[in-house]
Amino acid sequence: MDLSQKTPENLETMIEGIKAKLRMASGAAMQASAFSLEQYDDIYDVYDIVMNKPNLSISEVEALVSELGRLRNK
Repeated sequence: MDLSQKTPENLETMIEGIKAKLRMASGAAMQASAFSLEQYDDIYDVYDIVMNKPNLSISEVEALVSELGRLRNK
């Protein structure tokens, strides 16, 4: 999959991947539809960090979830 293409499908793939890797208990609250393609690059950065780290500390998870919350559509 070519995630360099800014499509709704790629955005959804990244959000679902982040949720799975972070094992988010409240994953249902974070839907791809809550994000805009305007934030694609920022979400890609979060996705890249999450997918390339074998383990994340609790503080890293909290920071990433906070960043995703900031990127959500209001």
